[in-house]
Amino acid sequence: MDVPKLRIPNKKYTADSTVISMRMPKDMLKEIDGVAESTGRTRNEIMMMALEFALEHMEVENESGK
Repeated sequence: MDVPKLRIPNKKYTADSTVISMRMPKDMLKEIDGVAESTGRTRNEIMMMALEFALEHMEVENESGK
C-alpha cells in the first residue's frame, strides 16, 4: 500500500481567518520550521496544509470502534 504524501499546492483559502493557540512538542515545531525553510513557505502555511491533509484523510470511529 502506498503511503500518502503531503503535496505543497498553491494557497487554497483566501477568506477571513482567525488566530488560535496550540501546544506542540518543540521537536515537532523544529521539523515544521525545517519544512517551511526548505519549501519557501511560512510555518503557518505548512501547518494549514498538514491540517487540511489530515482532515481529508482521517476516518472518525464511532463509539463502537468501527
